[in-house]
Order: sequence, then C-alpha cells, then structure tokens
Amino acid sequence: MFPLIGIVGYFAWETRQRRLSIKQGNKSKIPPSVGKNHVEIGKWLSGAVVIVTLIGLARPIINNTLREELWSSNLFLLIFLILMFVFTLASFFCLLFAKRKLWRGVFATLSGMGIVILGCQDGVFRRTNQWYISHYYYGIIVCLLMIFSIAIIDDIYRDKSLKWRNLHIILNCFALFLFLGQAITGARDLFEIALYIQPPT
Repeated sequence: MFPLIGIVGYFAWETRQRRLSIKQGNKSKIPPSVGKNHVEIGKWLSGAVVIVTLIGLARPIINNTLREELWSSNLFLLIFLILMFVFTLASFFCLLFAKRKLWRGVFATLSGMGIVILGCQDGVFRRTNQWYISHYYYGIIVCLLMIFSIAIIDDIYRDKSLKWRNLHIILNCFALFLFLGQAITGARDLFEIALYIQPPT
C-alpha cells in the first residue's frame, strides 16, 4: 500500500500545482490528466486500505472464534460476525458506484460502522491504554478517512466555494501522518502480538 500512498501523494501535489498555476494566469506544463489519475489511484488506495483493514481484523477475530469455539458457545455471535464482514464489504462496494449524495452518505456511514463494530470484537489487539501510539486506532481512523474521501469526491468537484476540497486536503494530510505512524507501530506490534498469541511449544 505504501507505493500507492506515494503515487497518490505525488499526483495530489501535481494537481494542486497545476490548479494554482492556472489560477495565476500561467500556462501549466503539467498535463490535465493528472487530476483524473489522482482520483482513480486514490480510489484504489482507499479500496486497498479498507480491504487490508478487514483482513487485519479478520485474523484475530478468526483466532478468537476458534479459541472460544463460538459455533457451540455463541452461534448467534458467529453468524453476526460473518454477516458484518459481508455487510461492510458490500456497503463499501456500493459506495464506490453510488452517484447520489444521499446514497454516498448512507453507504459511507454503513461501511464505517461495520469497520468500527468489527474492530470492537474480542481478540483484536487494540492497545487501548496507549491509544495515542496504537496501530489499531491509527488504522481505524485512516480507514474511516479513506471512506470519507470516496464519499465526497463528487462534492469536491461541484463545490465552487472550495470548502470540500480544502477539507479533503486537510484530512488527507492528517491521514498521511497516520500512515507513517502505522509503519512504525505496525513493526512494533507484530513482534508483541507474536509473543502474545503464539501457541505453547
């Protein structure tokens, strides 16, 4: 995913430079296609973040399901978890193709709710007592920001006041710092989780 982050960031910078150059009345050497490339690869990045987040949540949830034998102790919870994964994926898929503002809001909200609900399940390594340096919380926030970015794409282009565009820039600069935080905390947590969950030998 990190190469995608670099590509999206590069196209975002190029798009902004082209827009500022044209606004000043200069002819920009940056091709007009850079904006479209930024949007398309940004969608790929957002989709990858959501998929990787779901995979990251699925592993500990599956481990906990096997450990607790939910099929015999709590079948309702097992069915609920399976449906939540399907529901979240379906909602995000619908968000990618939704055109009307209402439906984009609905599907973005449902996708975000699914991610948060799955993240609250037993077995997920959260480090809640140190939330400010938690790989989990960084990841959930980044995922929600990516979903929000997809939901407001059309508003960015239609809004003449640039309110949505400026909000998009601010939130995704924040997301970039969270991605860097994830790179650092991810390596740390992999070692700690491995020691925590490894089976006895």
